[in-house]
Amino acid sequence: QVQLVESGGGLVQPGGSLRLSCAASGNIFSLYAVGWYRQAPGKQRELVATMPSGGSTSYADSVKGRFTLSRDNAKNTAYLQMNSLKPEDTAVYYCNADIKGWGSPRRDYWGQGTQVTVSS
Repeated sequence: QVQLVESGGGLVQPGGSLRLSCAASGNIFSLYAVGWYRQAPGKQRELVATMPSGGSTSYADSVKGRFTLSRDNAKNTAYLQMNSLKPEDTAVYYCNADIKGWGSPRRDYWGQGTQVTVSS
């Protein structure tokens, strides 16, 4: 059974940095696209960054130049490095991955979410 586990969230001051991790575990045959989304209180979930398995990474305009999405395919892990954080970055951050498991169809998986709070 495939699952995604996020870590690295927390409280940080404006201008600070955090690094989120998203580890995929279970009977994974192949990891395709990975992405990070976020949802602030009272708002819809929005795309932060996405990386296809063989293409270039896309970022929301609000995080371009500050956030970097990377992946380690050998570890089935994706990362989101967040620099120059702003209070408006406060949200629950969710990892999303397109995974084909052994004996199971290719589909989207979501992590449980990790809280990021930017406040002084």
